[in-house]
Amino acid sequence: MTTIQFRIPRAPLALCGLLAASLLASGCVVKDTRPLPKVGAVQATQQIPDNELLDVAIHEFEPGIPKEIAGDEDALAKRRIYPDVRKAEARMLPATLRSTLESSGQWGAVRVVPQSVQFVDVVVTGRIVISSGTDLALAITARDSTGRVWLDDKVYKSPADIGSYKTEAALKARDPFQNVYSLIANDLVAARNRLPPADLREVRRVTELRFAQDLAPEAFAGYLQKDAQGLTRLARLPADDDPLLARVAKIRERDASVIDTVDGYNGNFTDRLRDSYGGWRRTSYDAIEKEDRTRSQARARTVLGAAAVLASILVSGNCPPNDFNCQRLESAARTAGAISGTAAVLSGIKKFSDAKVAAQEVNELATSFQNEVAPQVVELEGRTLRLTGTAEEQYREWRRLLGEIYREESGGISVAPPAPAVVPANP
Repeated sequence: MTTIQFRIPRAPLALCGLLAASLLASGCVVKDTRPLPKVGAVQATQQIPDNELLDVAIHEFEPGIPKEIAGDEDALAKRRIYPDVRKAEARMLPATLRSTLESSGQWGAVRVVPQSVQFVDVVVTGRIVISSGTDLALAITARDSTGRVWLDDKVYKSPADIGSYKTEAALKARDPFQNVYSLIANDLVAARNRLPPADLREVRRVTELRFAQDLAPEAFAGYLQKDAQGLTRLARLPADDDPLLARVAKIRERDASVIDTVDGYNGNFTDRLRDSYGGWRRTSYDAIEKEDRTRSQARARTVLGAAAVLASILVSGNCPPNDFNCQRLESAARTAGAISGTAAVLSGIKKFSDAKVAAQEVNELATSFQNEVAPQVVELEGRTLRLTGTAEEQYREWRRLLGEIYREESGGISVAPPAPAVVPANP
């Protein structure tokens, strides 16, 4: 019996391994897209006393556009930052946080307000770190009216819950990044719960007197003082029947109505853009996923294809000089490796091209959304308030008018305040 042995050169074997790897690379990108576990805001289980129920003001967020590339559209697009979208999000994202806080039943009035609104029990500020259809990260700071820090630029981050992208109804029912807002809400509740009831009552009174001092500094001097930690504390309290305090209380009600109107406009702005913004998020999620996937595939195909071509060129001949069958097999393997490797490189280049198209799709989607963002005007007590970048100036003008109203109602006479009462042990 004659045994026939076939010897296949090692180099073509290695080449075939590289080619097989390059073929496998085209389909090896797998991403877990299961819906995220849902985080809910902690709900109030009992009624909170009025003098301990804190109001919350959420300032419009900082858009988070890096100054060093603010004018470079290409650099911004690479980071998936679209300035007009970010400016709209600076008003829309706080509105979602407001809704989350309101639904928990843990707070008094919760409003989205301009930066100059300061005399509120708790003020929340934020900065957009990342915002796309796939990820959201917000840096949040919160302080109460005494200056006590509750949250110090804490970053809350989450990928999108793809369950919210499945249908239009799902997208309306739950924000894809609701977990972020629920986590912020729960941390605010935890910070509040660390304070004893007396401190919560003091926060309420400090807010009231800070508003009064800003309106009439001379009349309300001496009621507040700084402690060793730099917190604003009650030094003494005005009498319950103080006419000046009663007058300020009426003016504060007018101020609250203006703030409510501004907050209502922000709510209307968010509602008007909710559908198009949700659609933009969902479509940009798909585009970003496509871009990431094609870039990964392109990188794998290009690298492995180049390696296959290089191996086919550098492979050494292992066939005996007179073994023509072996030499033909070796030559065929080398040629096949070069062709397949070149094809893999070209495929990788095409994938990079597809990724660029996907990125452009995101840009176009952002532009279509930007076109829907327009300044709005609202009438407040006979005054026209333009709620864009000038909303801050308009509210400051309103505060100036409040001072005039106070002086008009007091007849322009500086009234000496009555002897203040001593602060009780539990204000």
